[in-house]
Amino acid sequence: MTQQLLQQLVEMRGIETHYVDAWGKPTTIAEPSKAKLLNALGYDTSSDEKIQSQITQDTNAVWLSPLNPVQVIRSSHDVYLPVRLPIELVNDEHLVDITFEDGTQREYSFVPVDQEMSSMAHIDDVEFHEYLVKLPIDFPLGYHNIVLKADDDQLATSRMIVAPEACYTPDEIKAGKKIWGLSVQLYCVRSEKNWGIGDFSDLAQLIDKAAGVGADFIGLNPIHALYPANPNACSPYGPSSRRWLNYLYIDVTAVDGYDDKAVQDVVSTEEFKALLQQARDAEHVDYEAVAHLKLSALYALFNVYNDTFLKGKTPQNKAFNAFVEAGGESLDMLAVYDALQSKLKADGKESWGWPVFPKAYKDYHNSAVAKFKKDNAHDVKFYLFLQWIAAQQLELASSRADAANMTIGLYRDLAVGVSEGSAEIWGNKDLYCIDASVGAPPDILGPLGQNWGLPPMDPQKLYEQRYQPIIDLFASNMASSGSLRIEHVMALLRLWWVSKGDSAKEGGYVYYPVDDLLGILALESHRNKSLVIGEDLGTVPEEIRSKLAQNGVYSYRVFFFEQAEDGGFYSPSHYPEQSMSTLTTHDMPTLIGYWHCLDLELGKEIGLYPTEEILQTLYADRHENKQEILNTLHGHNSIADHVGHDVNVTGMNRELNNGMQVHMAGGSSALLSLQLEDWLEMDKPVNIPGTFNEYPNWRRKLTQNIESIFESHDINTLASKLTAARKQASQR
Repeated sequence: MTQQLLQQLVEMRGIETHYVDAWGKPTTIAEPSKAKLLNALGYDTSSDEKIQSQITQDTNAVWLSPLNPVQVIRSSHDVYLPVRLPIELVNDEHLVDITFEDGTQREYSFVPVDQEMSSMAHIDDVEFHEYLVKLPIDFPLGYHNIVLKADDDQLATSRMIVAPEACYTPDEIKAGKKIWGLSVQLYCVRSEKNWGIGDFSDLAQLIDKAAGVGADFIGLNPIHALYPANPNACSPYGPSSRRWLNYLYIDVTAVDGYDDKAVQDVVSTEEFKALLQQARDAEHVDYEAVAHLKLSALYALFNVYNDTFLKGKTPQNKAFNAFVEAGGESLDMLAVYDALQSKLKADGKESWGWPVFPKAYKDYHNSAVAKFKKDNAHDVKFYLFLQWIAAQQLELASSRADAANMTIGLYRDLAVGVSEGSAEIWGNKDLYCIDASVGAPPDILGPLGQNWGLPPMDPQKLYEQRYQPIIDLFASNMASSGSLRIEHVMALLRLWWVSKGDSAKEGGYVYYPVDDLLGILALESHRNKSLVIGEDLGTVPEEIRSKLAQNGVYSYRVFFFEQAEDGGFYSPSHYPEQSMSTLTTHDMPTLIGYWHCLDLELGKEIGLYPTEEILQTLYADRHENKQEILNTLHGHNSIADHVGHDVNVTGMNRELNNGMQVHMAGGSSALLSLQLEDWLEMDKPVNIPGTFNEYPNWRRKLTQNIESIFESHDINTLASKLTAARKQASQR
């Protein structure tokens, strides 16, 4: 195989062969990885002839398309429309028919040869020209349709997306206000009334209480739809659909009809009450028990609600039908998937995801699936109902933040992808490359790299689908919130792809149309009045950080990673103002866990470290870092002088814990996020990266009910100090 020919296809498809690793060293991906990544993209690399044929086919496809499928421009720029035509048509008059998003229309006629020619090519001995047609028309922000015509014949269509220059920022933050809030894994929340898992009513209560002590936002883990029939697939970062919600967060008792006798007959049995008490008392979230409880009660409730409200011309039925219509194919797909998976499980068939479904059911668009949907219409409607109720309860919680005048209110978290067996892939297989997974190259925290088991989107297919999946993704995740945090925001620029069966270090970067995606992000940000935070940790090229900043995306700064070459920790006063800062994340130990090296002990217990030498190096590094932290805190007078200066004799206590949090509050970042676990001085982590069954990831609960947390004098004192420090930082 000619490497030069292979390299040409590699470059055409945006596969990066050279990159700078986490240690700042230039690195080249392995030669075999190039062909494997092309294979994952659907190319046959078995011979030079086949590679050349596919290069020619891809090139010809562009020239034979008079218009691009989609174009993203910024509102301050002139609009140039690329038009490609055979030479015999370039002297003819053509018409551009524009339908703006609001339905109004404009026309513009032109002769291609009078425009600026940008390129030319020969396809089967026919000469083609590309012209940049300047459209002297004011395009409003939004999504507009363009039709190219000649002699009343429609030649091509395109979508024109006009975006603002940068993402939305609230006026108060623009004016320099610095705020703080709490990050919480919603499933972790304990309360006096929930059913063994935090729910949207708990969230509303948490908003009220946090706002009362000065918080301006509550940050959530991804609340994406998971798998009702497979409740132990509980990672919020491996969802079934990122557009829809996890029904487990529904407060069943808050739904109209809960008091009906038919529902009470279900929830009042001794068996049900015993399981409910067991789920509430459990140290970790018992997803099997919670799912059984909620599905049983919700199904009974749905039958009552359906008979009472979802038939005839009731306001509820009108609202429900409007929700279903707005959800379109994506919502229908999820509901059908959930009903089908549940039926397969009940029948004792393999059901963890569509790859093991019977052949006739492996694709949403199959005729057998349509027949299943018709035959099981009631169950499909049930899962539509769950999404409707979840959306209503989330919106109600968000409205409590508005009523409390929180600057941000809720901020939601967008996972980087969906799992292999997800409904999202089942319904749009053209978009996803299921023979690859995204992850991360080797870095300081993961020397062997990471494979997250999430099939990536094909950037070319995304482009051909006119970016609609990304538009829907941004819009749905900005709903009922004031901010969106994008996990692994570098995905807008590039993703580390790993071919199925390979180790993570054998992957390579595939690039995405970052400027287009940032434009769409900015547009949806303004439409939804949503501030955008990009989690920019790991192997981050400097150009993406500056590009994100220019586009109004807030950086994500973690104290423990903001370390100088000499080992000292940067003062939070040196963080970018356009950032959210934090002490820890869901992938890190709590403050107590970090200080007492409980994470290293836990890692040793479950076999995370290949050798004792590696573990001892980690202990030594931790010891040095803790001393540098004490030096930093004392140097900035963030803790009292009587708190120990020597790490050898200074353990984590409440004064040190609170001092670290207040130290962060005095920093320059516009937003400060703190973990509720550290307020409660908890020692166990939420998640240990790189583990599956070795640790109960995504299951650990808070140690106190939210009703009692804010009754603590010490916690209220800490909140007052945080508010004062943030106010003082705002005045600098």
